[in-house]
Amino acid sequence: MSENARFSLAPVFLSALALVMVLSGCQVPERTLPANNGPPLKLAWKDNFLRIRGENIPGGEIEILYLEAYCRANSQTTDWGKHTVVGHSTELTSASEDGIRLELRCTLKDGVVVDHVITSKSDEVDLRLRAHNPTDKTSEAHWAQPCMRVGDFTGLGDPKNQRTYDYIRRSFVFLDGKLSLMPTKDWALEARYIPGQVWAAPGVPRADVNPRPLSKHVPSNGLIGCFSADDSQVLAMAWEPYQELFQGVITCLHSDFRLGGLRAGETLDIRGKIYVTANNIPALLKRYAKDFPGHAKLHRRR
Repeated sequence: MSENARFSLAPVFLSALALVMVLSGCQVPERTLPANNGPPLKLAWKDNFLRIRGENIPGGEIEILYLEAYCRANSQTTDWGKHTVVGHSTELTSASEDGIRLELRCTLKDGVVVDHVITSKSDEVDLRLRAHNPTDKTSEAHWAQPCMRVGDFTGLGDPKNQRTYDYIRRSFVFLDGKLSLMPTKDWALEARYIPGQVWAAPGVPRADVNPRPLSKHVPSNGLIGCFSADDSQVLAMAWEPYQELFQGVITCLHSDFRLGGLRAGETLDIRGKIYVTANNIPALLKRYAKDFPGHAKLHRRR
């Protein structure tokens, strides 16, 4: 199967045709699935976990540690607990009765306040954040981690072993303008903590990312995601601005958003998307480009 395409099971003659196309150097077309016009996904947040539920989601829900941590710069080679983690608390400030809108507030130990408005449609979750530093000192928080668990979605999770690595073969980023299944080329193996893989965003100092193995490659866009067990769906995440893409150790994938160390009195707006949609990569890329128009310029500068 081409790295650039995955598709649902098909009759034998279609599979044979696809194999011929791959061997001849042609790109296998994505399977076109009907648009998802169903009811909005349901949202819930409790005990630092955001849960996204829908009747068509494999396993019934997507679980995200939201948020895992707010992090300092100079984090790639330093101690996670003693240096990197700033410390924060999160509270639920509002939840709509229909389950399609949540409002959260994170308060960091250095005084920064981050308000989150999270809404859902039938095949996506929209995240709008406003971070504000009301103090008279520059914040030490440069980036933050929403930890998206994908074991159930990929069908490769293991309840008895949360650190199973099987799921990465259904996970992807984009390198050299193409979808690249993990493990990607030149997979890094050494770091302060192993395993895992980090791709620093364009313009982000390589010293300021997760202390896991750091790829020498810069991603072609800000999407990271995975395919469902039956290859019919894609789960993907993107943020603007973003710090890194990260494949973690608890069957998780991250697009980690960037704060950059807010100056005294500074306010920053941050946007994120979680796509839960049909397996049509060209359509996903078109949608991502529309949602994050600034990323095209960002990645041209890399």
